[in-house]
Amino acid sequence: MITKLNIAALTVIGALAAAPAFAADEYNTSVGLTAAGAQLGLHGVDPVAFIQSGKPTEGKAAHTTVHDGVAYYFKNAKTQAKFEANPAAYLPQNGGFCTFGVSVGKKFDGDPEYAAVIDDKLYVFLNAEIFEAFNKDRSGTIEKASENWDKIRSTAVEKL
Repeated sequence: MITKLNIAALTVIGALAAAPAFAADEYNTSVGLTAAGAQLGLHGVDPVAFIQSGKPTEGKAAHTTVHDGVAYYFKNAKTQAKFEANPAAYLPQNGGFCTFGVSVGKKFDGDPEYAAVIDDKLYVFLNAEIFEAFNKDRSGTIEKASENWDKIRSTAVEKL
C-alpha cells in the first residue's frame, strides 16, 4: 500500500525530473520562471531592439522566445522573428554577465542600463562605476573577457 508520504515523494521526484534544464552557469538570468517555463535573460530587455537602437528597450512577455533554456522578451513580433532567425547575432556577449567582471574572471550581473553596443555586439555591465572603468580601455577589456569567457563559461558563479 502506498502511503501519503510515498505519494508526496513520488510527486516531488516527478516534478524535478520534468523540470527544464537551465543554463544557469552560462547565462545571466533573473530568479524565477517566465510563463514559458524558463528563466528570463537580459532583465526582459529586447536584445534585437537594443542592438538596433543602442538603448535598452523593454520587451513584452507576449513576445517570448526560449533559446538554450533562457527566455528573452521582445517588443514586437518583428524583433522576435529577427532573433529567432539568428540568435547568435543578438545574444548579449559573455552570457549576459558583466563584461568587465568576466575580464577579471568573475560573473557579475549584467545590467542593461549600463551597456555598450560595439561592432553590433551587446556588452552589459554591473553598474555605472564599472561601466566607466570599461570605457577607459574598451578593446582591452573586451579582449580579456573573450579570453576568460572560454575558461569560465561553464563554471558556477559561486566557484569563481
